[in-house]
Amino acid sequence: MTAVLTAQEMKSLEQAAMEGGGWSGLELMERAGLEVVGAIFKARPDLGAGARRAVVLCGPGNNGGDGYVIARMLADRGWRVAVFSSAPGAVLPPDARTNRERWGGNVGSLDQAFAALADGTADLVIDALFGIGLTRTLGEEFRDIARLMAEPAGEMFRAAVDIPSGLQADSGQVLDYVMPADLTVTFHSANPGHYLCANSSIDEVTPICGELVVVDIGLRAGTPIANLVLNTPPRHVARKDATHKYQAGACLVIGGEKPGAARLAAEAALRIGAGVVTLGVPDAAQPITPLALMSRQVATVADLDDALVDTRLRSLCIGPGHGGGDLTRDMVRAACTSGKALVLDADGLTCFENHASDLFDMLPGQAVLTPHAGEFARLFPDFDAGADRLGAVRAAARRAGCTVLLKGKVTLIASATGHVVINDARYERHVPWLATAGAGDVLAGMIAGLMARGYLGAGAAHAAAWLHVDCARRFGPGLIADDLAGELPGIFREWA
Repeated sequence: MTAVLTAQEMKSLEQAAMEGGGWSGLELMERAGLEVVGAIFKARPDLGAGARRAVVLCGPGNNGGDGYVIARMLADRGWRVAVFSSAPGAVLPPDARTNRERWGGNVGSLDQAFAALADGTADLVIDALFGIGLTRTLGEEFRDIARLMAEPAGEMFRAAVDIPSGLQADSGQVLDYVMPADLTVTFHSANPGHYLCANSSIDEVTPICGELVVVDIGLRAGTPIANLVLNTPPRHVARKDATHKYQAGACLVIGGEKPGAARLAAEAALRIGAGVVTLGVPDAAQPITPLALMSRQVATVADLDDALVDTRLRSLCIGPGHGGGDLTRDMVRAACTSGKALVLDADGLTCFENHASDLFDMLPGQAVLTPHAGEFARLFPDFDAGADRLGAVRAAARRAGCTVLLKGKVTLIASATGHVVINDARYERHVPWLATAGAGDVLAGMIAGLMARGYLGAGAAHAAAWLHVDCARRFGPGLIADDLAGELPGIFREWA
């Protein structure tokens, strides 16, 4: 999986590269500038067709130094380039100061930058004000420029170096003002903030970063072991070596009086490869579809205990459409002591809203909790996922002692060890139609089905989250939850 590094990890990596004699700071800036210019023209080939007008905003650190390099490279291509800085050259770090001198042209103030942007004649604006090290607010002096960047005049294309200014690289929080970009070019590795950032005012799905491009500038030595990574296609899931249905794994999905959600979960478990999936419902006589699903009566805890005696049963899913309350809690307690792998979703979580410590005391390590933001807040009220989503899900997984999958456009999957996988449904995997009733039930069933096949909790959650998004992307607009699992066979045929 691809590492996602914090600002401090990136700083340490750059320092190690320079101390190792591979690159100087000036060489890294030159490569960074070249990659940014190349990424801009790749994203917008029309901008490379002839001389245009660019506005470059440079800040007080090395991010500003990258901006001066970009300005020089655009000028060498015949562009009319206006450079503006938030800091005098004397206060810049040595490498940034050298590149300001190499630029050689006029450098205006931020007040002048506002006028240059407001007239709408710039084809390109480069945000090289603040990079990934920003921890303070931008301040009032940036307010008007930030507003112009949020609602650009004319056809101006906005490119950010490293990260849009005002966005905190580790948390994704907007510190006060932020300068949205159409393209963000970052180096060696993305940062958590690129994925955790709130959406911009452009629309409901476009991140503040716009299109995110990660480029290689030659940083190799000393890459840290990352505790945060991007999810990847689980191609191994397409292989199934079982010779009979119980070897492929048996799964039990517990449903309530209205078992529609549980049926969605059960069909997903079956489609993802569990050999036998049984729907446990209060009335086993009711018709069950698809016909490949088995059913049995699970109306009481005693009924569940009878089902759990079967040693061939590997995983359970409790919660989708179950109804909550004392019965649901008692069934979860029975499941936790059964030795079976367990997925808790929806009512299986909310029924512990006032009994969370009881749940955490009994959860097995091979359990997966799948809350959305509201359920997470009720189960972990002292962890603020709104202010620090990454920190909150890590803390929750440690407290629960198992895998916690926090659903959203950016789904975070945390293990009790603190390792987190990002499953993104934006950028190139943008899938707005996944926001539909029952989609979470399907995801829970996919996880339970993979656990029935023998996958451990975290691995099952990673694989299911990827496939969940991929199914939605393949089906496209008009998707309802019933459609999701039916896309799995096509994916597996391509991967097998």
